[in-house]
Amino acid sequence: MTEDSQRNFRSVYYEKVGFRGVEEKKSLEILLKDDCLDIEKLCTFSQRFPLPSMYRALVWKVLLGILPPHHESHAQVMMYRKEQYSDVLHALEVIRFISDATPQVEVYLYMHRLESGKLPRSPSFALPKAFEQYLNLEDSRLLRHLKTSSAVSKLPYDLWFKRCFAGCLPESSLQRVWDKVISGSCKILVFVAVEILLTFKIKVMALNGAEKITKFLENIPQDSSDAIVSKAIDLWHKHCGTPVHSA
Repeated sequence: MTEDSQRNFRSVYYEKVGFRGVEEKKSLEILLKDDCLDIEKLCTFSQRFPLPSMYRALVWKVLLGILPPHHESHAQVMMYRKEQYSDVLHALEVIRFISDATPQVEVYLYMHRLESGKLPRSPSFALPKAFEQYLNLEDSRLLRHLKTSSAVSKLPYDLWFKRCFAGCLPESSLQRVWDKVISGSCKILVFVAVEILLTFKIKVMALNGAEKITKFLENIPQDSSDAIVSKAIDLWHKHCGTPVHSA
């Protein structure tokens, strides 16, 4: 039996006996011990499994290109990154895109857009169409209600897809979604939005009018967020498949 097949067998065994995540954590630790981190394998791991909280910050920084794959360069590069952060923040203040009253979430968003050359932002993006497509597959009656209520074009797409649910989901649930986004799958955002609608279907179906529906969806109950994210990940795998872990 090869090393990979042994690891896969152990993963299944641990999950069956109630120790889900034990073998996955070991696999990630093996990946992180390499002198030069394998970006592709880290992406695959993040797509397939939740990142352990103790390693999340490091993996995110590497996948986002904030830190290089080589461990020996991390300290020096982080020093440069802190200087870069200060420069970008100061630039946004000078051009009056942000002020002391700007929410921190929006500050980070503007910083990213300035760095990527997308300031001011373009309003066109395709995720709302994908949202309609998958909601129709899961519950066409619910989508018809949204259209009848003229709510489809007024749903909180900025909150869902441009802020990636920051300010909508609590941090513990948000981290699991961002694991997938940062490792390359923005489509997970679509399935979180779909699952929110499915979870609160009865409430949404009882509301008439776009304004009432949108207001409710902007302030969903927080106690359901973990279940929503778990079901959204299942939906994502159902429609998009499960990435193969190649550690």
